[in-house]
Amino acid sequence: MTTIRRFCCNDLLRFASVNLDHLTETFNMSFYMTYLARWPDYFHVAEGPGNRIMGYIMGKVEGQGESWHGHVTAVTVASEYRRQQLAKKLMHLLENISDKIDKAYFVDLFVRASNMPAIKMYEKLGYVIYRRVLRYYSGEEDGLDMRKALSRDVDKKSMIPLKRPITPDQLEYD
Repeated sequence: MTTIRRFCCNDLLRFASVNLDHLTETFNMSFYMTYLARWPDYFHVAEGPGNRIMGYIMGKVEGQGESWHGHVTAVTVASEYRRQQLAKKLMHLLENISDKIDKAYFVDLFVRASNMPAIKMYEKLGYVIYRRVLRYYSGEEDGLDMRKALSRDVDKKSMIPLKRPITPDQLEYD
């Protein structure tokens, strides 16, 4: 049985194996601690039998006005637990918090342009490619900024794609 719960400090010492996927961005410990302290509602873990961490989602809420949005910083599931819809459940949780609690207009995320399985999964969840960010990943690979409108964005303005790519220095948020 899988339990989805808030991420806690002890999990920082137990989740390294989930980050072994070459497509998963890993960060330093202080980065994770900042998210845990500032946006605890946006940091969850999927835990399986024997308290084994199966996956996690980490995000935040940011922006102003109609750019107020939830952001998925990382979502990953260990390879042995994929195809069980864990990522979908974690994404829905973050979307629900963004929509119902923080009244955000949309949720966004960045994904490597080469990560077709993830792109297809996000599209199935209702995300669209909003824009391409040139050399977003380590100055080498392009990233796709994908968005999903929430209930506050009645006209779905946040999902209207930009026609040309941008560079990382043109991003509005960190």
